[in-house]
Formats: sequence, C-alpha cells, structure tokens
Amino acid sequence: MSTLNLLGFDFGASSGRAMLGVFDGTKIEISELHRFSNDPVMLNGRFVWDVPRLFFEMKEALTKASKQGLKIDAIGIDTWGVDFGLLDKNGNLAGIPLHYRDAHTDGMMEKAYQIVPKEEIFAATGLAFMQFNTLYQLLSLKLSGDPALEIADKLLFMPDLLAYFLTGKIGTEYTIASTSQMLDPATGDWAYDLLKKFDLPTHILTPIQPAGTVRGMLKEDICRECGMDSVPVIAIGSHDTASAVAAVPAKAGSTFAYISSGTWSLFGTELEKPLTTPDVMEANYTNEGGVLGDVRFLKNIMGLWIIQECKREWDRRSDKVGFAQLVEMAEKAPAFKAVIDVDDPRFLAPGDMPQRIQQYCRDTNQPVPEGRGEISRVVYEGLALKYRWAIERMEELTGKKFDVLHIVGGGSNNLMLNRFTASAVRRPVITGPSEGTVIGNLLMQAKCLGAISSMDELRACVAASFPTGTYLPEGDPAVWDAAYERLLKL
Repeated sequence: MSTLNLLGFDFGASSGRAMLGVFDGTKIEISELHRFSNDPVMLNGRFVWDVPRLFFEMKEALTKASKQGLKIDAIGIDTWGVDFGLLDKNGNLAGIPLHYRDAHTDGMMEKAYQIVPKEEIFAATGLAFMQFNTLYQLLSLKLSGDPALEIADKLLFMPDLLAYFLTGKIGTEYTIASTSQMLDPATGDWAYDLLKKFDLPTHILTPIQPAGTVRGMLKEDICRECGMDSVPVIAIGSHDTASAVAAVPAKAGSTFAYISSGTWSLFGTELEKPLTTPDVMEANYTNEGGVLGDVRFLKNIMGLWIIQECKREWDRRSDKVGFAQLVEMAEKAPAFKAVIDVDDPRFLAPGDMPQRIQQYCRDTNQPVPEGRGEISRVVYEGLALKYRWAIERMEELTGKKFDVLHIVGGGSNNLMLNRFTASAVRRPVITGPSEGTVIGNLLMQAKCLGAISSMDELRACVAASFPTGTYLPEGDPAVWDAAYERLLKL
C-alpha cells in the first residue's frame, strides 16, 4: 500500500494540537503540526468554551499542512466528553457551549432524581452518575428556561460540532454519545423513553453513527481559505478515551485493565456487553462505547487535575516550578503523611486546591501536609491507592482477573506515579504510549480507509511503533496495605 498522511485533531481540557501520522501499513510515525491552548473563559458568570477560537486554530493547522506541501488523506477529531453545542434552524450556534465544570449543574442530579429515580436512570443508560453529564446539563437549561435550548434545532457534541464546521454535515458518533447518560447501551440508540420523562426535546438529537464513519468532505470554502484539497473527515472514536483505549498495546487475547491517564484517570476494561447490575451502580462504574461498538467499562477517577490545580495556585502565589520539580519535591517528602480520597467532591471545581487538600486532612483528623512536596506526594499516593480500589472493584463486578495494568496518555510519563501504582495494585504496570489518544485517532482513520483490518492488527501496529515501560511492585507491601485501609475508612 502507499503511505497515508493522516491528520488528527486532539482536544484536551487545557490544550489542543494537530498531529500528523505517517502510516506505511505496518508502523506509524507521528509529529506535531500545530499546538494551541484551549482556554475556557469565565464570561458573565458562566464557564464556557471559546469554540470560535478552537475552529480558528484548526484552520491554522490546515494552512500549515498546505504550506508544507503535505497531501493529507483524512482528518479525525477527538475531544473530551459530555459537552455540546446547540444549533438553531439556520445551522448557527445558539449560545456559547458551556464547560462541564460550570456551576449550572450544581444540585441538578438531586432534582433529576425527583423526576426519575436514580435506579431507573441507571437501568436505562448504564452510565455512572457525574453532575456534568449531558443529561443534567440539558435538564439545567430546561429548568432555567435557557433561550438557547428553546430555539435549538440540533445538538452536537464537541467533536461532532467541529466536524460540522469543517464539512457542513451533521451526525453523532457513537463513543461520544455514550458519555451523555442519554444513550441506551443495549441498543446503541438514544434512551428516548427516559428523555421524554424529563420532558427534554428529542428532536434536537441526530442519528448515531459508528466510529469509523466518513462524516463528510472538507468544505470548498475551507479548502480555498487553507489551500487544501478536499479530504474526508472521519468520525473516529471521537471521545478521547475511546481513541486512547484503542491504542492500548495489549497482546491479542489478553485480559487487561487500562488507565487513560491525564486530567482525568479513566480506569477500565473492555466488555462485549454492558454490565448494569445494582452493584455496578453502587460503585459508580460506567458503560461507555468502544470504537468497535463494544463497551468501555470504566471508572472516572479525578486524575492529574488535582496536581494541575495545585500547580496553578502555587504558580500564582510564588515562583513557577515545573511538574518534574514537583515530583522531585514529592520524592523527598514523607510517605503517607495523610491519605485522601481523590474523588471527594471538593476536588472537582477549579480553585485553591492546596488549601482544599489541607482542609480535607483537618476534617478527617489527619496530619496536615505542608508545602509543595508534601501536598504533591499526598496526591500521587492518593491516586495510586484509588487505582487499587478501582481494580479490586472491577474484578469483583466483572468476575475477571486482570494480570496486567496498561497506562496510556500523558500521565504515563510520571515515573513516580507509575512506581506507586505498581506497588499499590500489586501487579505489573505497562506504560505507554503517552500519545495514546491521538494514535488511536490516527489509526482508526487508517482502519476506516481500509489500511487496517482489525483491532488486533491496530494494536500490533501500536506495539511495533512505540516503546513501552514496565514497572513491578516494590518495597514492603504491608506499608501500602496499611495506607489502603486508611483510604477504605475514609
């Protein structure tokens, strides 16, 4: 086969980039074409996404590709989940898309349960309960009489919205729809009966398309503006975690757990069918869509967001230090001075995270960590301990034994956290690739174009193209056991 030049747009919660993938049929090489910040904006008391700016940056990337003489064969887009834009009947944005950390969903789950019992919501959707799920965002807009919802003609999740701007074609990709708590995981279609009970408008929902669908061709006006030939825009695994999981370099036939590690830690495994027992609901695990129509059975864990917010606050107060320096400080700090549950609700919103961690320790009658090193170590240890909780619950719920834990994404570069994780979960940890999300994005484009035939072949390509690391448990396991017991008591 001829070499494919694939362009993957990967949008995270704080930055975005356009990555070029050159695929020769066996291996893929990636390089950064364009990087830009993704800065949410506090506007008139609402936390919103600067969507026009993001689209501007996409066109900047296309222009760069053109100036470099690159012939692009396809484009794919992945983003975070749950958030969306509303289009009016003329196809224009109705209002500015809200950020999932905006306060408009505070208390909304409790209001939802007054309309439909929690158990009934879970039975219909199989999704974990998070206050920012699309279901509660829409309910908030409805109860507040938001005019954007009243005039809305279509709802598009963020990757579908950006693809619409590129192609003019409307659609909803399966993996991103599965993050909404509005999808029936058994049928793969919208949970219409549930939505009607909330009196939410269902006419704004569009038909769901499987990952790997060609959404449309790059519009003529964009081709002219950016100097590009028209190329297909493919609805790959548009949810970033779905793309990351596709890029886990697991061996064919292996039973593995994974963490897609970044701002969030998405801890899970793959299942053929959704698992929606009461125990799953109680543990707040979720059934999201995989790129082959399977199920990503996972737990949302707060992730490196906590350390990112700590760093932001410390940088505001004093001299800036890098994340690597924070790890060095944490290495010198005492072990297990305090234990935190990283999923405590107080750690969700932006703000003074170091103070919140210290107050949590006071409230739970523990020694209070002081300084960047001690607080950072408490966070890293807390993440590793929560990973142990997650893998033990997942084994109980699925009846499977996970012999290895794969970590992909940017968090796989944190050597200290990798060591802590292997010691906490008591099994080998394989790390990499750190660019898992965009690799999954690019290789799903190749699969859609017929250059890859199966998921086993896709993952073999990942393993052949990128190095991995292996971490084994170290130290006295009794020390981790004692800390884990402290977490369970919290």
